[in-house]
Amino acid sequence: MHFTHDEIVAAQRTVYAAMPPTPQYAWPLLAQRLGATVWAKHENHTPAGAFKIRGGLTYFEMLATAHPEVRHVVSATRGNHGQSVGFAARRHGLAATVVVPHGNSVEKNAAMRALGVTLIEHGDEFQTASEHAARLAERDGLHRIPSFHRDLVRGVATAYVEFFDALKDNAPDVLFVPIGLGSGFAGAAAARAHVGVKTKLIGVVSAHATAYRDSFLAGHVVESPVSTVLADGMACRTPVPEALEMIRREADDVVMVSDAEVAEAMRVLFTDTHNVAEGAGAAALAAATQQRERWRGKTVGISVSGGNVDAAMFGEVLQKR
Repeated sequence: MHFTHDEIVAAQRTVYAAMPPTPQYAWPLLAQRLGATVWAKHENHTPAGAFKIRGGLTYFEMLATAHPEVRHVVSATRGNHGQSVGFAARRHGLAATVVVPHGNSVEKNAAMRALGVTLIEHGDEFQTASEHAARLAERDGLHRIPSFHRDLVRGVATAYVEFFDALKDNAPDVLFVPIGLGSGFAGAAAARAHVGVKTKLIGVVSAHATAYRDSFLAGHVVESPVSTVLADGMACRTPVPEALEMIRREADDVVMVSDAEVAEAMRVLFTDTHNVAEGAGAAALAAATQQRERWRGKTVGISVSGGNVDAAMFGEVLQKR
């Protein structure tokens, strides 16, 4: 997946019409903890609390141009993608239906409804919700927004262009990026090519949802069961072939973090930076911590990809140290 210079610039124009760039900070306490300079890219500071909003904006911009007849869209999500769909649909005056699995984050559901989406609960995991969204699209003639698409990745890339541009003269040796369905990692790879830095990219999956790591090692799509409780943004059972291809080509490695490591990283982000991270949003720090001997004395980047965690769950995580 390659983007021209003009495609990235157009994505920036679309994204910045709706939100400012997010900050990247080097936190002293994280540096002390990891024995390395640690730059955090704060995608928890977007208007929807996660990086996905960028992809929604560029996708809907493409839709308005290529398919102006579309008035109603449908998609499936565990939360952040759904908020990005709701946010962009509202800006373009379109109706949006979003399917989530039962037991989904209460607060992500509330945030989606507040953006005007019609929320439908179906099935017990993302895959089932996704299949139901496909059926609704077929039955009702709706435009189905996939969870991985070139125009989603193009928008997401703007986050990492900001990151690499800001640190260009001192680009990190490595950037850890959480993998859900792969748009975040693909966006980071596209941004690295656009800015021309040599930063290594390490993908991070949940140890309780290992499909992308298994597939990365096997060289082809491997399905894997999902049992993560904390990292719903990484709860992927079936990798997207296009995303896998990019990860296999661009990743230095793909590592696994357990829910316990993610919980510790959520606590650390709160105590060391006073940022709230959801499970997937803390996974990059969990991985950087796990791999810290390899990167001691270097410059490490982490993606704090989102902060949308339910209050009850976050309270539990903070108490359980």
